[in-house]
Amino acid sequence: MRIIVQNAKCQGHARCAAHAPHIFKLDDAGYILPGNIEVAEGEALIASRGARSCPERALKLDGEPCSTS
Repeated sequence: MRIIVQNAKCQGHARCAAHAPHIFKLDDAGYILPGNIEVAEGEALIASRGARSCPERALKLDGEPCSTS
């Protein structure tokens, strides 16, 4: 899975990093760093939660997160 980062939409709420700081890297002001994010297998669920928590919809999921059983 990949997360497409739309930096122009980011307002620095940092909700994504609150869910998964090891996946969503922020600058010193709290804005997401440029560049799409490749999500490792096994991290898709937490990454998708972080991406969906963005109130500005600056992060788009490319690929489906794995479901848990």
